[in-house]
Amino acid sequence: MPPRPFSIHVPDAVLADLRDRLARTRWPDPIPDTGWDYGADVGYIQELCEYWRTGYNWRKHETALNQYPQFLSTVDGVDLHYWHVRGRGPNPFPLLLVHGWPGSIYEFHHLIGPLTDPAAFGGDPADSFDVVIPALPGYGFGGKPTERGWGPSRSGAAFDRLMTEELGYARYGTQGGDWGGIITARMGAAYPEHIAGVHLNFIIGQPPAGDDSEETKAAAAAALAFQAAETGYSNVQGTKPMSLAIAQADSPAGIAAWIVEKFRTWSDCGGDVERVYTKDQLLTNIMFYWAPNSVAGPARMYFEARRDPAAFAWTKVTPPVGVALFAKEPWQPRRSWVEPRFNIQRWTEFPDGGHFAAMEQPQALLEDVRAFFRTVR
Repeated sequence: MPPRPFSIHVPDAVLADLRDRLARTRWPDPIPDTGWDYGADVGYIQELCEYWRTGYNWRKHETALNQYPQFLSTVDGVDLHYWHVRGRGPNPFPLLLVHGWPGSIYEFHHLIGPLTDPAAFGGDPADSFDVVIPALPGYGFGGKPTERGWGPSRSGAAFDRLMTEELGYARYGTQGGDWGGIITARMGAAYPEHIAGVHLNFIIGQPPAGDDSEETKAAAAAALAFQAAETGYSNVQGTKPMSLAIAQADSPAGIAAWIVEKFRTWSDCGGDVERVYTKDQLLTNIMFYWAPNSVAGPARMYFEARRDPAAFAWTKVTPPVGVALFAKEPWQPRRSWVEPRFNIQRWTEFPDGGHFAAMEQPQALLEDVRAFFRTVR
């Protein structure tokens, strides 16, 4: 079935219901002056939700999201929703951009113009890309899987089919962070005949056996401390995703608290989430979860990944790999840790930025993507 044109349109009734639910939120009582120490700051989430109810203009953002061509393609029984924007330049190169949790395709929206039409943004037209930006299966406004097994491996297989069978690209590049980094790395290992290069701003690696240097000990200790303090979300979503999804599908304040706490913790914001993001940016991303009632699929991705034997245990990624590592990315492997499993050809460390690089440091990420793919076009 050929791609079907699509545009995002949230019914008025859904928006009215959202405002009503926000107005009727029953808030818990925090311990005074504890801020974010116990998780989401109740006072900040109340402020954000009041703006969501009374000041946020979804229709304005919906119009902006719909300015680029969108499509649905049925792959492996699921309707994949994606932007597909052709490049302007002498030889646009196809590039698949894959988001993660708790993000959405919105992370890449403001990069579509510079990637597809670099000359219009002061760049070299030779750097133009055909961009394909799909929502992960079950996320956002696409179709919802109705059977088990939609973990990273199956998602990567669906994206490869989207690129090669549905869109006709025999050779393409990939870029991703968070789940997008895991999935596109997995794709590089599984489909090297199709993938010309893999660019990652999230990469997983462990210290090699026998490395007992002080640097490695310190890095390992920091990783263990982070694991102990900051990964409860993964354990919940990886074991009991529907128990969480029922609560979040019913409460917009609940999903806002769950997502915004991670944007604050994983970003280079110094504890002030609005130092990096506006309320409108935070809420537009959250709307990809709330408006289509798609909170369950993202939570289940963690459950499925734990039961996907190939999700993290692939053979070496043989296509060229470029890595952009931002200073406040919580997961910080050393290059030597990942080289046995990745064909690293470019490794760039940035002094600023965190987990959501496309939103936090868009220009830095853009330039690194351009520089890496000049070598593999």
